[in-house]
Amino acid sequence: MRVYFMGVCGTAMGNAALLARAAGHAVSGSDTDIYPPMSTVLAEAGVTIEPGYDAARLARLKPDLVVVGNAQSRGNPEIEWLLETRALPFTSLPAMLHDLVLRHRTNLVIAGTHGKTTTTSLAAFLLRENGRDPGFLIGGVPQDPPVGTHLGAPGDPFVIEGDEYDSAFFDKRSKFIHYAPRIAVLNNLEFDHADIFRDLADVQRTFSHFVRLVPRGGRVVLNGDDANLAALGPMPWTQVVRVGLGAENDVRITGFAETAAGAEFALTWRGAPWGRVRWSVPGLYNARNAAMAATGAGLALDPGNPTILPLDALARFRGVRRRQEAIATHRTLTIIEDFGHHPTALAETLRSFRARFPGATLTAVFEPRSNTARVKTLQDEFRDALGEADEIYLGPVNRPEKLAENARFDPAAVVAHLAGRGRKARAFPDNGALLARLTADTLPAGPQSRVVVFFSNGSFDGIIPRYAAAAKA
Repeated sequence: MRVYFMGVCGTAMGNAALLARAAGHAVSGSDTDIYPPMSTVLAEAGVTIEPGYDAARLARLKPDLVVVGNAQSRGNPEIEWLLETRALPFTSLPAMLHDLVLRHRTNLVIAGTHGKTTTTSLAAFLLRENGRDPGFLIGGVPQDPPVGTHLGAPGDPFVIEGDEYDSAFFDKRSKFIHYAPRIAVLNNLEFDHADIFRDLADVQRTFSHFVRLVPRGGRVVLNGDDANLAALGPMPWTQVVRVGLGAENDVRITGFAETAAGAEFALTWRGAPWGRVRWSVPGLYNARNAAMAATGAGLALDPGNPTILPLDALARFRGVRRRQEAIATHRTLTIIEDFGHHPTALAETLRSFRARFPGATLTAVFEPRSNTARVKTLQDEFRDALGEADEIYLGPVNRPEKLAENARFDPAAVVAHLAGRGRKARAFPDNGALLARLTADTLPAGPQSRVVVFFSNGSFDGIIPRYAAAAKA
């Protein structure tokens, strides 16, 4: 089959195109932003990339199926031609994944507000390290496994990141509704994606729809310490396995400790020892990610006993790019890049660094960029999370012209509150001014240890590598 991807160079679309190519389909696509590394990887896999969107070109190519990414909307000339002529079948990315890849696989779907990418990577890594050949589709850039997408062996599980964001402009269901879960892992649940969900109850509603897709012989792996997940209620149509710190959980995380040397913890399965883990990945939140991943992956192999999966390989797991990733260390200065864009993630990361870097000055640099961070909905929570740092530098709200002033995240108000709590806090009208001030304040590195953490789910206008280069110089 000839499959055409609109927006083919996006991370999710590009990886899905690679899966379709690996499955034997002829793949091409279009995009306006064509640049490495995705464009290079696609070209090496034999995917033809067409620049821009052109209805006449699409009519001439006549693919058997058009996959429309959720970044595409009405007004795109290819979309308008598809709707006007009905000449070609089209679908969303999640629906295509179901039909071409997932329909006949044992799918391990990793869902939750936080930690999806890391937990998906962990599950795929553990399966591979223990002799299996799982398929996987990871929404970020993992270091382990070394690639973000792999078709795998048909008889082995397929691990996929289950996003609750919508599927396409014509399909407002969450992506994970399409993923046919055999094992559903629910890491956590909080309000997020303020552009498509009204409130926490609205997010809980879509998670309720998701778990109803798990068959009787499947499993729901649930964070047993999360009250928002507990509010989903009983799930009598399948079996629930709970993971957490409390004694009521099936899989318990015990003995967690973190120092400058790393972190360690143990897992038990229904009271019996499973294994002890010593690794370099920070935070209790990542220990929980590992426990959720190991439980889900183990149950995908043996529905009655996840401990069939040994934990030894976790000591070799290197993590995911832009997830608490130390990108440079110069004398007493450590520079870390993190994808964090929700207040809970920011707070947990900063608290973890207190233990990992004892005595260091914590400097948080935050870009209000995501659709939740740009609005006032969680402003107080962001304010309190950033207060875990000693110094706070706030960039400008991304695309402020798209928001009414009274609905927009207010950096000045956040700075005023943090200053009242004794924190050194500043807001900047542009990221260039932020970089100049941060450089002047922190470089060259002095005798006091300092950790500078950049939080953004975007590029931060390129200031992160520029700051790292300045530190090195």
